[in-house]
Amino acid sequence: MSRAFMVWAPVLELAKIGTMPFPLSVDRIIGDRAFAEIGDPVLAVPDERRGLLAVAGAYEFGGAAPVGVYDTGDLACRALVRSGHPVHAMAFHPTRPLLAIGTGHYDGGYFFEGQLLLLHLETGTAVPLIEHGLGRQVLGLEWLDEEALRVVMAPPDDWQDETAGVEGHVAVVRRPDWTAVPARSLTSHDLAGPRVAAPRPDGRAVARRLVTELGPAWEPRRNVRAVEALSDGRILATLDGVQLECRLPSGERAWTVPDEEGGSGIVVAADEGSAWVGLVRRPGRRDSVPQSVVRLSLADGKRLDSIVPASSVSLVRCADGRPALSPDGRNGPRSRLPVRGGSRIYFQSVLRSPGGRNPYEGERWVTAMELQGPTTARPVEPFGPSVQWLFPYSWEPGETHFGGPGAEAADGSLVHAGTVYHGQGLQPGGSFVVRREPTDGRPRWVFRTDRKATALDADEAAVYVGYDDGEVVALDLGDGTVRWRQHLTVGEVSAVPTALTVTATNRFLIGTGDGRILECSAA
Repeated sequence: MSRAFMVWAPVLELAKIGTMPFPLSVDRIIGDRAFAEIGDPVLAVPDERRGLLAVAGAYEFGGAAPVGVYDTGDLACRALVRSGHPVHAMAFHPTRPLLAIGTGHYDGGYFFEGQLLLLHLETGTAVPLIEHGLGRQVLGLEWLDEEALRVVMAPPDDWQDETAGVEGHVAVVRRPDWTAVPARSLTSHDLAGPRVAAPRPDGRAVARRLVTELGPAWEPRRNVRAVEALSDGRILATLDGVQLECRLPSGERAWTVPDEEGGSGIVVAADEGSAWVGLVRRPGRRDSVPQSVVRLSLADGKRLDSIVPASSVSLVRCADGRPALSPDGRNGPRSRLPVRGGSRIYFQSVLRSPGGRNPYEGERWVTAMELQGPTTARPVEPFGPSVQWLFPYSWEPGETHFGGPGAEAADGSLVHAGTVYHGQGLQPGGSFVVRREPTDGRPRWVFRTDRKATALDADEAAVYVGYDDGEVVALDLGDGTVRWRQHLTVGEVSAVPTALTVTATNRFLIGTGDGRILECSAA
Protein backbone atom coordinates (compact mmCIF):
# COMPACT_ATOMS: atom_id res chain seq x y z
CA MET A 1 0.00 0.00 0.00
CA SER A 2 1.72 3.15 -1.18
CA ARG A 3 -1.11 5.48 -2.07
CA ALA A 4 -2.41 8.41 -0.08
CA PHE A 5 -5.99 9.49 -0.40
CA MET A 6 -8.67 11.58 1.18
CA VAL A 7 -12.43 11.16 1.25
CA TRP A 8 -14.64 14.06 2.21
CA ALA A 9 -18.35 13.70 2.87
CA PRO A 10 -20.99 14.59 1.89
CA VAL A 11 -19.11 15.40 -1.34
CA LEU A 12 -16.44 12.74 -1.67
CA GLU A 13 -13.20 13.40 -3.48
CA LEU A 14 -10.05 11.40 -4.07
CA ALA A 15 -6.52 12.80 -4.12
CA LYS A 16 -3.84 10.33 -5.15
CA ILE A 17 -0.18 11.10 -4.74
CA GLY A 18 2.16 9.69 -7.32
CA THR A 19 5.95 9.32 -7.27
CA MET A 20 7.00 12.01 -9.78
CA PRO A 21 9.18 14.90 -8.52
CA PHE A 22 7.43 18.05 -7.34
CA PRO A 23 8.62 21.66 -6.94
CA LEU A 24 7.74 21.77 -3.22
CA SER A 25 9.80 19.49 -1.00
CA VAL A 26 9.58 18.76 2.70
CA ASP A 27 13.11 19.18 4.06
CA ARG A 28 12.42 18.56 7.75
CA ILE A 29 9.49 17.45 9.91
CA ILE A 30 9.12 18.93 13.38
CA GLY A 31 6.66 17.43 15.85
CA ASP A 32 6.61 14.08 14.08
CA ARG A 33 5.49 11.05 16.10
CA ALA A 34 3.62 7.79 15.80
CA PHE A 35 -0.02 8.08 14.73
CA ALA A 36 0.47 11.77 14.00
CA GLU A 37 -2.24 11.83 11.34
CA ILE A 38 -5.03 10.86 13.75
CA GLY A 39 -4.85 13.43 16.52
CA ASP A 40 -7.01 12.18 19.39
CA PRO A 41 -8.00 8.52 18.67
CA VAL A 42 -11.61 7.50 19.29
CA LEU A 43 -11.64 4.00 17.78
CA ALA A 44 -8.97 1.42 16.95
CA VAL A 45 -9.44 -1.95 15.23
CA PRO A 46 -6.54 -4.40 14.65
CA ASP A 47 -6.06 -6.86 11.80
CA GLU A 48 -3.57 -9.31 13.26
CA ARG A 49 -3.39 -11.41 10.10
CA ARG A 50 -2.10 -8.51 8.04
CA GLY A 51 -0.27 -6.74 10.86
CA LEU A 52 -2.40 -3.62 10.50
CA LEU A 53 -4.20 -1.28 12.86
CA ALA A 54 -7.03 1.03 11.74
CA VAL A 55 -7.34 4.11 13.94
CA ALA A 56 -10.06 6.77 13.73
CA GLY A 57 -9.51 10.25 15.13
CA ALA A 58 -11.96 12.67 16.69
CA TYR A 59 -14.29 14.58 14.41
CA GLU A 60 -13.94 18.36 14.31
CA PHE A 61 -17.10 20.35 13.66
CA GLY A 62 -16.98 21.78 10.16
CA GLY A 63 -13.93 19.66 9.41
CA ALA A 64 -13.31 15.94 9.16
CA ALA A 65 -12.64 12.74 11.06
CA PRO A 66 -9.38 11.04 9.99
CA VAL A 67 -8.95 7.28 9.65
CA GLY A 68 -5.44 5.93 9.29
CA VAL A 69 -4.32 2.39 8.52
CA TYR A 70 -0.95 1.66 10.14
CA ASP A 71 1.63 -1.10 9.87
CA THR A 72 2.04 -2.40 13.41
CA GLY A 73 5.69 -3.17 12.68
CA ASP A 74 7.18 0.16 11.63
CA LEU A 75 4.04 2.23 12.51
CA ALA A 76 4.07 3.80 9.05
CA CYS A 77 0.76 5.22 7.88
CA ARG A 78 -0.18 3.22 4.79
CA ALA A 79 -3.45 4.95 4.06
CA LEU A 80 -5.39 7.97 5.23
CA VAL A 81 -9.03 8.85 4.65
CA ARG A 82 -10.89 11.88 6.00
CA SER A 83 -14.62 11.60 6.51
CA GLY A 84 -17.07 14.45 6.85
CA HIS A 85 -18.85 12.56 9.68
CA PRO A 86 -17.64 11.06 12.98
CA VAL A 87 -16.49 7.43 12.77
CA HIS A 88 -18.36 4.81 14.86
CA ALA A 89 -17.34 1.44 13.44
CA MET A 90 -14.61 -0.23 11.38
CA ALA A 91 -14.10 -3.82 10.24
CA PHE A 92 -11.39 -5.46 8.11
CA HIS A 93 -12.67 -7.94 5.52
CA PRO A 94 -11.71 -11.50 6.50
CA THR A 95 -9.83 -12.25 3.25
CA ARG A 96 -9.96 -9.26 0.93
CA PRO A 97 -7.80 -6.12 1.34
CA LEU A 98 -10.77 -4.01 2.41
CA LEU A 99 -11.75 -1.92 5.42
CA ALA A 100 -15.40 -1.01 6.03
CA ILE A 101 -15.86 2.30 7.85
CA GLY A 102 -19.17 3.36 9.42
CA THR A 103 -19.73 7.07 9.96
CA GLY A 104 -22.52 9.47 10.84
CA HIS A 105 -24.11 11.85 13.32
CA TYR A 106 -27.41 13.36 14.37
CA ASP A 107 -27.99 16.63 12.57
CA GLY A 108 -29.36 18.27 15.71
CA GLY A 109 -32.92 18.58 14.54
CA TYR A 110 -34.27 15.55 12.71
CA PHE A 111 -32.00 13.21 10.70
CA PHE A 112 -29.36 10.63 11.56
CA GLU A 113 -27.10 10.99 8.53
CA GLY A 114 -23.85 9.33 7.58
CA GLN A 115 -22.10 6.99 5.18
CA LEU A 116 -20.63 3.52 4.84
CA LEU A 117 -17.17 3.82 3.28
CA LEU A 118 -15.29 0.90 1.76
CA LEU A 119 -11.54 1.44 1.72
CA HIS A 120 -9.57 -0.59 -0.83
CA LEU A 121 -6.18 -1.07 0.80
CA GLU A 122 -4.27 -2.07 -2.33
CA THR A 123 -5.55 0.54 -4.77
CA GLY A 124 -5.87 3.40 -2.31
CA THR A 125 -9.48 4.24 -3.07
CA ALA A 126 -12.34 4.88 -0.67
CA VAL A 127 -15.87 4.35 -1.98
CA PRO A 128 -19.10 5.66 -0.40
CA LEU A 129 -21.63 2.86 -0.63
CA ILE A 130 -25.00 4.27 0.53
CA GLU A 131 -27.13 5.61 -2.30
CA HIS A 132 -29.28 8.14 -0.40
CA GLY A 133 -27.93 11.68 -0.25
CA LEU A 134 -28.05 11.96 3.55
CA GLY A 135 -27.07 8.32 3.96
CA ARG A 136 -27.48 6.63 7.34
CA GLN A 137 -25.61 6.87 10.60
CA VAL A 138 -23.71 3.57 10.74
CA LEU A 139 -23.10 2.39 14.31
CA GLY A 140 -21.78 -1.17 13.95
CA LEU A 141 -20.08 -3.37 11.35
CA GLU A 142 -19.23 -7.07 11.32
CA TRP A 143 -18.14 -9.37 8.48
CA LEU A 144 -20.09 -12.61 8.91
CA ASP A 145 -18.17 -14.25 6.06
CA GLU A 146 -16.53 -13.22 2.79
CA GLU A 147 -19.85 -12.15 1.24
CA ALA A 148 -21.97 -10.93 4.16
CA LEU A 149 -21.57 -7.63 6.03
CA ARG A 150 -23.76 -7.01 9.09
CA VAL A 151 -24.61 -3.30 9.39
CA VAL A 152 -26.21 -1.67 12.43
CA MET A 153 -27.66 1.79 11.77
CA ALA A 154 -29.51 4.47 13.67
CA PRO A 155 -33.06 5.13 12.44
CA PRO A 156 -33.26 7.53 9.49
CA ASP A 157 -34.76 10.19 11.78
CA ASP A 158 -36.28 10.68 15.23
CA TRP A 159 -39.73 11.86 14.17
CA GLN A 160 -42.15 10.64 16.90
CA ASP A 161 -39.47 8.11 17.89
CA GLU A 162 -38.49 8.42 21.55
CA THR A 163 -36.00 5.54 21.44
CA ALA A 164 -34.20 6.60 18.26
CA GLY A 165 -31.13 7.50 20.29
CA VAL A 166 -30.69 4.02 21.78
CA GLU A 167 -32.18 1.75 19.12
CA GLY A 168 -31.67 1.22 15.42
CA HIS A 169 -31.94 -1.24 12.57
CA VAL A 170 -29.77 -4.15 11.52
CA ALA A 171 -29.28 -5.40 7.98
CA VAL A 172 -27.09 -8.07 6.42
CA VAL A 173 -25.81 -6.98 3.02
CA ARG A 174 -24.48 -9.70 0.72
CA ARG A 175 -22.23 -9.20 -2.30
CA PRO A 176 -20.30 -11.96 -4.11
CA ASP A 177 -17.24 -9.73 -4.60
CA TRP A 178 -16.94 -6.68 -2.35
CA THR A 179 -13.90 -5.39 -4.25
CA ALA A 180 -16.20 -4.72 -7.24
CA VAL A 181 -19.12 -3.04 -5.42
CA PRO A 182 -19.95 0.26 -7.18
CA ALA A 183 -20.14 3.57 -5.36
CA ARG A 184 -23.55 4.52 -3.89
CA SER A 185 -25.07 1.19 -4.82
CA LEU A 186 -26.64 0.25 -1.45
CA THR A 187 -30.31 1.19 -1.58
CA SER A 188 -32.86 1.59 1.20
CA HIS A 189 -34.03 -1.94 0.35
CA ASP A 190 -30.50 -3.30 0.97
CA LEU A 191 -30.37 -1.56 4.34
CA ALA A 192 -33.88 -2.50 5.54
CA GLY A 193 -33.95 -4.64 8.66
CA PRO A 194 -35.54 -5.28 12.03
CA ARG A 195 -35.43 -2.91 14.97
CA VAL A 196 -32.73 -3.75 17.52
CA ALA A 197 -31.00 -2.25 20.50
CA ALA A 198 -28.19 -0.06 19.16
CA PRO A 199 -25.88 1.12 21.92
CA ARG A 200 -23.35 3.84 21.19
CA PRO A 201 -20.18 2.52 22.86
CA ASP A 202 -17.24 4.80 23.63
CA GLY A 203 -14.05 3.36 22.17
CA ARG A 204 -11.69 6.13 23.20
CA ALA A 205 -10.08 4.41 26.18
CA VAL A 206 -9.28 1.26 24.21
CA ALA A 207 -8.01 3.29 21.24
CA ARG A 208 -5.70 5.37 23.42
CA ARG A 209 -4.37 2.24 25.09
CA LEU A 210 -3.61 0.53 21.77
CA VAL A 211 -1.83 3.48 20.18
CA THR A 212 0.12 4.19 23.38
CA GLU A 213 1.30 0.58 23.62
CA LEU A 214 2.53 0.66 20.03
CA GLY A 215 3.81 4.24 19.99
CA PRO A 216 4.78 5.49 23.47
CA ALA A 217 5.75 8.91 22.06
CA TRP A 218 2.26 9.48 20.69
CA GLU A 219 0.52 12.74 21.63
CA PRO A 220 -2.72 14.22 20.25
CA ARG A 221 -1.42 17.37 18.54
CA ARG A 222 -3.85 19.09 16.15
CA ASN A 223 -4.20 22.15 13.94
CA VAL A 224 -1.13 24.33 13.88
CA ARG A 225 -2.65 27.79 13.42
CA ALA A 226 0.47 29.98 13.10
CA VAL A 227 4.20 29.43 12.65
CA GLU A 228 7.10 31.88 12.85
CA ALA A 229 10.89 31.49 12.60
CA LEU A 230 13.33 33.44 14.79
CA SER A 231 16.73 34.65 13.63
CA ASP A 232 18.57 32.14 15.87
CA GLY A 233 16.78 29.16 14.28
CA ARG A 234 14.08 28.68 16.90
CA ILE A 235 10.53 28.11 15.67
CA LEU A 236 7.31 29.28 17.30
CA ALA A 237 3.89 27.72 16.77
CA THR A 238 0.35 27.96 18.07
CA LEU A 239 -2.04 25.02 17.86
CA ASP A 240 -5.01 23.32 19.51
CA GLY A 241 -4.48 23.18 23.26
CA VAL A 242 -1.32 25.27 23.15
CA GLN A 243 -1.03 29.05 23.49
CA LEU A 244 2.52 28.96 22.14
CA GLU A 245 5.36 26.49 21.88
CA CYS A 246 9.03 27.10 21.15
CA ARG A 247 11.21 24.67 19.25
CA LEU A 248 15.00 24.76 19.38
CA PRO A 249 16.98 24.77 16.10
CA SER A 250 17.32 21.00 16.58
CA GLY A 251 13.52 20.68 16.52
CA GLU A 252 13.36 19.69 20.19
CA ARG A 253 10.66 21.41 22.17
CA ALA A 254 12.11 24.04 24.52
CA TRP A 255 8.87 24.96 26.27
CA THR A 256 5.13 25.06 25.77
CA VAL A 257 2.28 27.06 27.28
CA PRO A 258 -0.88 24.91 27.49
CA ASP A 259 -4.35 26.33 26.98
CA GLU A 260 -7.83 24.85 26.94
CA GLU A 261 -8.44 25.85 23.31
CA GLY A 262 -5.11 27.15 22.02
CA GLY A 263 -3.50 30.10 20.28
CA SER A 264 -3.87 31.61 16.83
CA GLY A 265 -1.84 34.54 15.45
CA ILE A 266 1.76 35.31 16.46
CA VAL A 267 3.56 38.67 16.26
CA VAL A 268 7.20 38.61 17.38
CA ALA A 269 8.75 41.73 18.94
CA ALA A 270 11.62 43.39 17.09
CA ASP A 271 14.14 42.28 19.72
CA GLU A 272 12.71 38.72 19.65
CA GLY A 273 12.44 38.76 23.42
CA SER A 274 8.66 38.35 23.44
CA ALA A 275 5.69 37.69 21.21
CA TRP A 276 2.02 38.62 21.22
CA VAL A 277 -0.36 35.68 20.74
CA GLY A 278 -4.09 35.72 20.06
CA LEU A 279 -6.03 33.08 21.98
CA VAL A 280 -8.93 31.14 20.50
CA ARG A 281 -12.29 31.18 22.23
CA ARG A 282 -15.43 29.55 20.89
CA PRO A 283 -18.35 31.97 20.51
CA GLY A 284 -20.42 30.14 23.11
CA ARG A 285 -17.71 30.50 25.75
CA ARG A 286 -16.71 34.11 25.26
CA ASP A 287 -19.08 35.34 27.96
CA SER A 288 -17.54 33.07 30.61
CA VAL A 289 -13.98 32.95 29.21
CA PRO A 290 -13.43 36.04 27.05
CA GLN A 291 -10.96 36.09 24.22
CA SER A 292 -7.63 37.60 25.15
CA VAL A 293 -4.37 38.53 23.50
CA VAL A 294 -1.29 37.75 25.57
CA ARG A 295 2.36 38.76 25.47
CA LEU A 296 4.70 35.88 26.31
CA SER A 297 8.42 35.80 27.02
CA LEU A 298 10.32 33.86 24.37
CA ALA A 299 12.84 32.74 26.97
CA ASP A 300 10.40 30.56 28.92
CA GLY A 301 6.80 31.33 27.86
CA LYS A 302 6.04 33.43 30.95
CA ARG A 303 3.12 35.83 30.52
CA LEU A 304 4.24 39.46 30.49
CA ASP A 305 1.08 41.31 29.50
CA SER A 306 -2.46 40.74 28.23
CA ILE A 307 -5.39 42.51 26.58
CA VAL A 308 -9.07 41.56 26.67
CA PRO A 309 -10.67 43.07 23.53
CA ALA A 310 -14.26 44.21 23.59
CA SER A 311 -15.09 41.84 20.70
CA SER A 312 -13.52 38.99 18.76
CA VAL A 313 -10.31 39.95 16.91
CA SER A 314 -7.52 38.50 14.81
CA LEU A 315 -3.93 39.38 15.68
CA VAL A 316 -1.87 40.50 12.67
CA ARG A 317 1.63 41.82 12.02
CA CYS A 318 1.74 45.15 10.21
CA ALA A 319 4.30 46.23 7.63
CA ASP A 320 6.30 48.15 10.24
CA GLY A 321 6.38 45.15 12.56
CA ARG A 322 3.74 46.40 14.96
CA PRO A 323 1.07 44.01 16.25
CA ALA A 324 -2.51 45.02 15.52
CA LEU A 325 -5.99 43.74 16.33
CA SER A 326 -8.27 43.27 13.31
CA PRO A 327 -11.98 43.01 14.27
CA ASP A 328 -13.53 39.72 13.19
CA GLY A 329 -16.95 41.24 12.53
CA ARG A 330 -20.41 40.15 13.61
CA ASN A 331 -20.50 37.01 11.47
CA GLY A 332 -17.53 35.26 13.06
CA PRO A 333 -15.02 33.48 10.80
CA ARG A 334 -16.95 34.46 7.66
CA SER A 335 -16.24 38.13 8.38
CA ARG A 336 -12.55 37.85 9.16
CA LEU A 337 -10.00 39.63 7.01
CA PRO A 338 -6.61 39.17 8.73
CA VAL A 339 -4.08 40.85 6.44
CA ARG A 340 -0.35 40.28 6.91
CA GLY A 341 2.13 43.07 6.36
CA GLY A 342 -0.48 45.79 6.05
CA SER A 343 0.39 49.48 6.09
CA ARG A 344 -2.96 49.80 7.88
CA ILE A 345 -5.41 47.50 9.69
CA TYR A 346 -7.99 45.87 7.41
CA PHE A 347 -11.31 44.36 8.44
CA GLN A 348 -14.87 43.84 7.21
CA SER A 349 -17.77 46.08 8.17
CA VAL A 350 -21.46 45.96 7.28
CA LEU A 351 -22.89 49.02 5.55
CA ARG A 352 -26.51 48.99 6.62
CA SER A 353 -29.22 50.48 4.49
CA PRO A 354 -30.99 53.60 5.82
CA GLY A 355 -33.52 52.62 8.45
CA GLY A 356 -32.15 49.08 8.72
CA ARG A 357 -32.32 47.60 12.19
CA ASN A 358 -30.66 44.21 11.76
CA PRO A 359 -26.88 44.61 12.32
CA TYR A 360 -26.22 41.46 10.30
CA GLU A 361 -27.95 42.74 7.17
CA GLY A 362 -26.36 45.07 4.68
CA GLU A 363 -23.51 45.19 2.20
CA ARG A 364 -20.10 44.00 3.40
CA TRP A 365 -17.29 46.48 2.87
CA VAL A 366 -13.53 46.37 3.23
CA THR A 367 -12.66 48.97 5.83
CA ALA A 368 -9.32 50.04 7.24
CA MET A 369 -7.65 52.14 9.90
CA GLU A 370 -4.35 53.96 9.45
CA LEU A 371 -1.59 53.15 11.93
CA GLN A 372 -1.64 56.34 13.95
CA GLY A 373 0.19 57.44 17.07
CA PRO A 374 3.54 56.42 18.52
CA THR A 375 4.83 52.87 18.25
CA THR A 376 4.35 50.98 21.51
CA ALA A 377 4.78 47.41 22.69
CA ARG A 378 1.02 46.88 22.80
CA PRO A 379 -1.10 46.03 19.75
CA VAL A 380 -2.83 48.81 17.82
CA GLU A 381 -6.60 48.70 18.24
CA PRO A 382 -8.97 50.36 15.72
CA PHE A 383 -11.53 52.84 16.95
CA GLY A 384 -14.65 54.26 15.31
CA PRO A 385 -13.68 57.77 14.15
CA SER A 386 -10.57 56.55 12.32
CA VAL A 387 -12.27 53.89 10.17
CA GLN A 388 -12.12 54.37 6.38
CA TRP A 389 -14.70 52.74 4.12
CA LEU A 390 -12.67 51.53 1.13
CA PHE A 391 -14.81 49.42 -1.23
CA PRO A 392 -17.41 46.60 -1.22
CA TYR A 393 -15.98 43.25 -0.18
CA SER A 394 -17.67 41.53 -3.12
CA TRP A 395 -16.68 42.86 -6.55
CA GLU A 396 -19.33 40.73 -8.30
CA PRO A 397 -22.89 42.15 -8.22
CA GLY A 398 -25.33 39.77 -6.59
CA GLU A 399 -22.65 37.62 -4.94
CA THR A 400 -22.01 37.44 -1.20
CA HIS A 401 -18.36 36.80 -0.39
CA PHE A 402 -17.05 35.40 2.89
CA GLY A 403 -13.68 36.34 4.33
CA GLY A 404 -10.29 34.67 4.42
CA PRO A 405 -6.58 35.33 5.03
CA GLY A 406 -4.79 38.09 3.14
CA ALA A 407 -1.58 40.05 2.62
CA GLU A 408 -0.72 43.54 1.39
CA ALA A 409 1.65 43.90 -1.57
CA ALA A 410 4.41 46.51 -1.67
CA ASP A 411 2.30 48.87 -3.80
CA GLY A 412 -0.58 48.79 -1.30
CA SER A 413 -2.79 46.42 -3.28
CA LEU A 414 -4.67 43.83 -1.26
CA VAL A 415 -4.40 40.08 -1.89
CA HIS A 416 -6.92 37.96 -0.03
CA ALA A 417 -8.73 34.63 -0.15
CA GLY A 418 -12.43 33.97 0.37
CA THR A 419 -15.47 31.99 -0.69
CA VAL A 420 -18.73 32.71 -2.48
CA TYR A 421 -21.85 32.03 -0.44
CA HIS A 422 -24.25 29.38 -1.76
CA GLY A 423 -27.20 27.85 0.03
CA GLN A 424 -25.97 24.34 -0.73
CA GLY A 425 -22.42 24.92 0.41
CA LEU A 426 -19.21 25.64 -1.47
CA GLN A 427 -19.71 25.17 -5.21
CA PRO A 428 -17.14 24.42 -7.94
CA GLY A 429 -15.12 27.56 -8.49
CA GLY A 430 -16.59 29.08 -5.34
CA SER A 431 -13.25 29.66 -3.64
CA PHE A 432 -11.08 32.55 -4.76
CA VAL A 433 -7.84 34.45 -4.30
CA VAL A 434 -7.94 38.01 -5.61
CA ARG A 435 -5.54 40.93 -5.95
CA ARG A 436 -7.39 44.25 -5.69
CA GLU A 437 -6.57 47.87 -6.39
CA PRO A 438 -6.04 49.81 -3.15
CA THR A 439 -8.31 52.67 -4.22
CA ASP A 440 -11.52 51.13 -5.57
CA GLY A 441 -11.09 47.38 -4.98
CA ARG A 442 -11.14 46.54 -8.68
CA PRO A 443 -9.59 43.08 -9.22
CA ARG A 444 -6.30 42.93 -11.07
CA TRP A 445 -6.66 39.17 -11.23
CA VAL A 446 -8.80 36.42 -9.69
CA PHE A 447 -7.80 32.79 -9.16
CA ARG A 448 -10.69 30.34 -8.66
CA THR A 449 -10.68 26.83 -7.25
CA ASP A 450 -13.06 24.39 -5.54
CA ARG A 451 -11.60 24.15 -2.03
CA LYS A 452 -11.45 26.58 0.88
CA ALA A 453 -8.16 28.37 1.56
CA THR A 454 -6.69 27.67 4.98
CA ALA A 455 -3.52 29.79 4.89
CA LEU A 456 -1.93 32.51 2.77
CA ASP A 457 1.35 34.41 2.66
CA ALA A 458 3.20 36.36 -0.01
CA ASP A 459 6.62 37.70 -0.94
CA GLU A 460 7.65 40.25 -3.54
CA ALA A 461 7.02 37.85 -6.43
CA ALA A 462 4.36 35.29 -5.50
CA VAL A 463 1.36 34.43 -3.34
CA TYR A 464 1.34 31.07 -1.59
CA VAL A 465 -1.99 29.50 -0.61
CA GLY A 466 -2.81 26.34 1.35
CA TYR A 467 -6.16 24.57 0.88
CA ASP A 468 -8.25 22.23 3.01
CA ASP A 469 -7.77 19.31 0.63
CA GLY A 470 -3.99 19.40 1.15
CA GLU A 471 -3.03 21.38 -1.94
CA VAL A 472 -0.48 24.21 -1.91
CA VAL A 473 -0.58 26.67 -4.82
CA ALA A 474 1.97 29.33 -5.79
CA LEU A 475 0.46 32.22 -7.80
CA ASP A 476 2.41 34.89 -9.64
CA LEU A 477 1.85 38.15 -7.78
CA GLY A 478 1.78 40.12 -11.00
CA ASP A 479 -0.90 38.32 -12.99
CA GLY A 480 -2.21 35.51 -10.76
CA THR A 481 -1.06 32.68 -13.01
CA VAL A 482 -0.13 29.38 -11.39
CA ARG A 483 3.61 28.98 -10.93
CA TRP A 484 3.24 25.55 -9.38
CA ARG A 485 0.72 23.51 -7.41
CA GLN A 486 0.88 20.18 -5.63
CA HIS A 487 -0.64 18.23 -2.78
CA LEU A 488 1.41 18.29 0.39
CA THR A 489 2.61 14.86 1.52
CA VAL A 490 4.42 13.57 4.58
CA GLY A 491 5.79 10.10 4.03
CA GLU A 492 3.21 8.16 2.03
CA VAL A 493 0.12 10.17 2.95
CA SER A 494 -1.24 13.65 2.40
CA ALA A 495 -1.29 16.45 4.97
CA VAL A 496 -3.54 19.51 5.22
CA PRO A 497 -1.76 22.88 5.52
CA THR A 498 -3.33 24.99 8.25
CA ALA A 499 -0.61 27.66 8.55
CA LEU A 500 1.96 28.93 6.07
CA THR A 501 4.74 31.47 6.54
CA VAL A 502 7.36 32.53 4.00
CA THR A 503 10.74 32.63 5.77
CA ALA A 504 13.02 33.39 2.78
CA THR A 505 12.96 33.18 -1.00
CA ASN A 506 11.46 29.81 -1.90
CA ARG A 507 11.50 28.67 1.74
CA PHE A 508 8.46 28.13 3.97
CA LEU A 509 7.23 26.92 7.29
CA ILE A 510 3.98 25.01 6.93
CA GLY A 511 1.87 23.94 9.91
CA THR A 512 -0.46 21.01 9.35
CA GLY A 513 -3.80 19.83 10.65
CA ASP A 514 -2.09 16.89 12.36
CA GLY A 515 0.12 19.14 14.49
CA ARG A 516 3.38 18.92 12.57
CA ILE A 517 5.59 21.76 11.38
CA LEU A 518 7.23 21.29 7.98
CA GLU A 519 10.32 23.13 6.79
CA CYS A 520 9.83 23.27 3.03
CA SER A 521 11.60 24.61 -0.03
CA ALA A 522 10.47 25.17 -3.60
CA ALA A 523 12.47 24.70 -6.77
